[in-house]
Amino acid sequence: MQRSAAEEQLSPARAVTRGPKYHWFGYYDKCPWSADGKYMLAMEVDFMDRIPTGEDSIRVGLVDLEAGDGEFHPLDETRAWCWQQGTMLQWLGTDPNRLIIYNSIEDGQYVSIIRDIHSGETRTIPRPVYAVSPDGTQAVSLNFTRTGRCRPGYGYRGLVDPTEGVMHPDDDGIWHVDLQTGETKLIVTIDQVTKIAYRKSMEHENWFNHMQFCTDGSRFLWLHRWYRHGSGPHFTQLFTANPDGSEIYLVADDDMTSHFDWKDERHIIAFATHRQIGNRYFLYRDQSPWLSVVGGDVFTTDGHMSYSPDPERRYLLTDTYPDARMKRTLILYDTQTGQRADIGRFLSPRRYSGEIRCDLHPRWNRDGTQVCFDSIHEGERQLYVIDIAQYLEG
Repeated sequence: MQRSAAEEQLSPARAVTRGPKYHWFGYYDKCPWSADGKYMLAMEVDFMDRIPTGEDSIRVGLVDLEAGDGEFHPLDETRAWCWQQGTMLQWLGTDPNRLIIYNSIEDGQYVSIIRDIHSGETRTIPRPVYAVSPDGTQAVSLNFTRTGRCRPGYGYRGLVDPTEGVMHPDDDGIWHVDLQTGETKLIVTIDQVTKIAYRKSMEHENWFNHMQFCTDGSRFLWLHRWYRHGSGPHFTQLFTANPDGSEIYLVADDDMTSHFDWKDERHIIAFATHRQIGNRYFLYRDQSPWLSVVGGDVFTTDGHMSYSPDPERRYLLTDTYPDARMKRTLILYDTQTGQRADIGRFLSPRRYSGEIRCDLHPRWNRDGTQVCFDSIHEGERQLYVIDIAQYLEG
């Protein structure tokens, strides 16, 4: 799998969307392909060079991959979005060829919409979704305005945050959402979590973001964050819990945890700090002090990582932030052999940085033979696909 620099041939990337509008999918922890591989979900916007306001709307829709013409087919518009994670658009596990879910605003409240892409029939859920369980029956939610205010680029600007100025509110946090009945319940509060491993620095505004269910939906994780001095770099704690908010467990508390993925129902990979080791990709065991370094010195910088969809979860897909030449690298890592293959490098112009940056956010297709990513290396934000079968063993 590993190639020398002289032999390296980066795989060609092909655009699956086209201008004049701009398109992207969002975060790296969701699959944009329908279960049958016919459609790819995407979002469309008229600009790409500024921070969105609360009045800016985007179109959610899809591309017919079998047609191969790059034409975007809009399904709805929404003001509940951000550059990094879009509107949480994704296929719903209950029927991933027909049903999608995404966030919106109705009657002055954030909501989520379940839509049948064929009939157009919709159902409104009274809270927005952050993470959805693999089977599509439940979700977890949070205050997107607080998250966006405390961590610009990761929340929404469409509504006012009633918790502004409250350091660790006891009426805000994580809600469980039953996607079949629409019932919602506050299960973990920000105030509750600050008391688990309290620090004096938490007397600044605290917030939650980056949530994900494990592979069987029996646990979920999230990040608890707060700024060290009210501004500047922030601290992070990584927590897990049951979907009802019980059995909360502090997985990582060494100041920095960034991106992550569940390997299975018990193990979590994350780029994080360990006080004795430094910054690495670590594999943690939920509800246990056990941990292991993944990749050794292969991975010393942050990236958006996810495991391949095969039963063994053998391969790790990840990326990098821009290097000195403003190139982002797309990486495939074989966890069995320890070999790394750089499968693409893509220019990220310096003027598109900060909140309006376009991270690759690579995602697997459903059989693990292709990856999809967002990029602006050809001058505009579009969706791309790379075939990776040549890098896989067997």
